[in-house]
Amino acid sequence: MEFLKKLWPMPFRIKAKDVTSLVVQLVIFVIVCAVVGVLIGLLAKIPVLGILFGIIGGLLELYALIGIVLSVLVYFDMLK
Repeated sequence: MEFLKKLWPMPFRIKAKDVTSLVVQLVIFVIVCAVVGVLIGLLAKIPVLGILFGIIGGLLELYALIGIVLSVLVYFDMLK
């Protein structure tokens, strides 16, 4: 569990059964995903670096998805 708290510290700031903190975290993750997605989409058009930016974008999207799942699990008090 300490490993998850080191890699994804933001979801563990949510209080169990506190809708406001959950919504704030979800909005942060969605906005960051949207901004990074647009930026990676623009940078992916560069011929040689496009593959690298595509991989980095995929990893960032995966990080955000895991953060969203962890946020929901902490909200429902399934993680300690």
